[in-house]
Amino acid sequence: MSETLPETRRVGGCPVMFCPSGGPPLREAADVIGDAFHHGVTWIAVPVERLDPDFFRLRTGVAGDFLQKFANYRLRLALVGDVSRQVAASDAFHALVRECNRGTQCWFVPDLGALGRRLAAA
Repeated sequence: MSETLPETRRVGGCPVMFCPSGGPPLREAADVIGDAFHHGVTWIAVPVERLDPDFFRLRTGVAGDFLQKFANYRLRLALVGDVSRQVAASDAFHALVRECNRGTQCWFVPDLGALGRRLAAA
């Protein structure tokens, strides 16, 4: 996945695997999913800067494929970081973020503090 290994710790009472912020862009979910099963977690936090740039262009299908893999394996995903620029640039991406944040499978959160608050409240 990258030169740095993922870290697991409890956030808001839940075990969460944190993908390192350094490393190549993540286009495929397979490596992250394998690491999640290895660490025995159901929540994975991925920094938005690790996402492939095509993730934010919904017509490419990268976001849909990426998110669907997590749903298929019943893993929950937190995409951590500022996506305000991408939200402002695309109504479709704005709708995706809104729908994800209404559910329980995938959340877009601005920082780890926001993730902790959501997990504690869930």
